[in-house]
Amino acid sequence: MGRITDTVKALIIVNVLFYMGSMYTGEVAYKLFSLYYFESPNFHFWQPLTHMFMHDSQSIMHILFNMFGLYMFGSPLEARWGRNKFLFFYFSAGIGAALIHTMVNYYQVQSGVDALLAGGWSQENITNFLETGTGGSRSILEVVSQSKIDTIFSSYNVPAVGASGAIYGILVAFGMMYPNTELMLMFLPIPIKAKYFIPVLLLIDLFSGLTGFSLFGQNIANWAHIGGALFGFIMAYYWKKNSFNDKRWY
Repeated sequence: MGRITDTVKALIIVNVLFYMGSMYTGEVAYKLFSLYYFESPNFHFWQPLTHMFMHDSQSIMHILFNMFGLYMFGSPLEARWGRNKFLFFYFSAGIGAALIHTMVNYYQVQSGVDALLAGGWSQENITNFLETGTGGSRSILEVVSQSKIDTIFSSYNVPAVGASGAIYGILVAFGMMYPNTELMLMFLPIPIKAKYFIPVLLLIDLFSGLTGFSLFGQNIANWAHIGGALFGFIMAYYWKKNSFNDKRWY
């Protein structure tokens, strides 16, 4: 393990402070700072940024894994790029993750709304269903399946939290900068080069996002991971192609 760099250390401290604060304030902090669906009454314009500092208070492993990833893969990038360039990359990947996550949620909610409208529900009843779980006079199961109901309701109401999107962007950039570095999963202690390890990790997220079956547990924002990785790849590829990787921003 290398030395932790100053900006990475500051980001970890801020994340831990948010985590401790959210444990104390509970639902108040989560409603303010988590990323809600953009048409939800709980959505605020700052949430695409602040959700990156929120983590599941019911599971310390969420923040531990993210902060360990930030330390392990972020420090070498900051040392190479400099503070300002690293911060630009980190927040861009995190906001990009929020954008992709929101776009997927929009598709899921809108397709459900269209099905309900076609099934005879009024817009008022649909709004009531999205916000309260109750709706029209016709049984919703006559219109859409139970799995579709769960997807619509969770996409609209369940907020996204965590730095995972930004971490995935960092992970992809690390793999592009240091492709032959050997990495390994905790439950599979076999060294694998970054250029193979990271694509496999992304394929697992893509599989989970498309099928709904998660190998790493439920309530994981797979599309946010993919979004962060995508934005991270675009930035790292552009910088590498234009010989910009070794130019530091102080």
